[in-house]
Amino acid sequence: MSLQIQANVSLKPFNTFGVDVSARWFAEAHTDAHIREALAYAKERDVKLLVIGGGSNLLLTRDVEALVLRMASRGIRIIHEDCSTAVIEAEAGEPWHPFVQEMLARGLSGLENLSLIPGTVGAAPMQNIGAYGVELKDVFDSLIALDRQTGQTQVFSLADCAFGYRDSVFKHQTGRWLILRVRFRLSYAAELHLDYGPVRQRLLEQGIKEPTPIHVSRAICAIRSEKLPDPAVLGNAGSFFKNPLVPAELAARIREAHPGVVAFPQADGQVKLAAGWLIEQAGWKGLRDGDAGVHDLQSLVLVNYGGASGGDLLNLAKRIQADVRERFGVSLEMEPNLY
Repeated sequence: MSLQIQANVSLKPFNTFGVDVSARWFAEAHTDAHIREALAYAKERDVKLLVIGGGSNLLLTRDVEALVLRMASRGIRIIHEDCSTAVIEAEAGEPWHPFVQEMLARGLSGLENLSLIPGTVGAAPMQNIGAYGVELKDVFDSLIALDRQTGQTQVFSLADCAFGYRDSVFKHQTGRWLILRVRFRLSYAAELHLDYGPVRQRLLEQGIKEPTPIHVSRAICAIRSEKLPDPAVLGNAGSFFKNPLVPAELAARIREAHPGVVAFPQADGQVKLAAGWLIEQAGWKGLRDGDAGVHDLQSLVLVNYGGASGGDLLNLAKRIQADVRERFGVSLEMEPNLY
């Protein structure tokens, strides 16, 4: 079946903030052929192509005068397997959390700390998603991407992706690479990561002394559900700001004035500060301005109470940035992509 392109489609169902803007054209790609059709359509009409996944890392501030292509390809397959590890390939349109649960059900570990992160498999490498001491790069094998300039596909190794903190080569070459499939190297022998955040404590409270990857996943799902609002109930994109990396001297000055600052020394001598702590100390937690607000349980999360526009949310974010910069001398970087 050829690509089905619709005109003037509301994107409210396709972004987790629930912002109601319109796409001039909209289509869903279920196959590589659909993607190539979309590229040809955009080129012939000289219009931009905006590729989205689950819309969980996106803030739409205006109507989109482009062809919006939602990645909807599905499929999971084993590329290589032995007694201890397996390389699993997943299509870009696979929803992330169900994919994690499928791997755990197959007895494969490595993804459990990344449970309940919204979005799709194809979007995960874009910002090197991470949670509770694990990043995507830790379980990454390779990926296949389409070069939108040449129409050729290319395999990216771990080194090729240049993964950093919520960063990758794909964020710096916006509009060039379209991720088709991602491969993960997972293990049948669990190496659990329990020392970041309250994971170990939660397991002990549950009386679990010898946890399995499934136990870890369930604990993290519970913790995230308590701290983060469900986008299906309250529009949000998860953590809105990155935890800033600052020079040790600045971190020391902040600690002197605020002994309770949450800070994590890094191997390169910098210090990672908890953005949520900075925002909460500045008094923004739970603040609401119209239908745009800061979540009352997690100050890293901006929320849409129903009628906020992307502009409303962006203005709130900029006010928070300016206040934190003035109070602490720290610049906060937004995580979602802006359009």
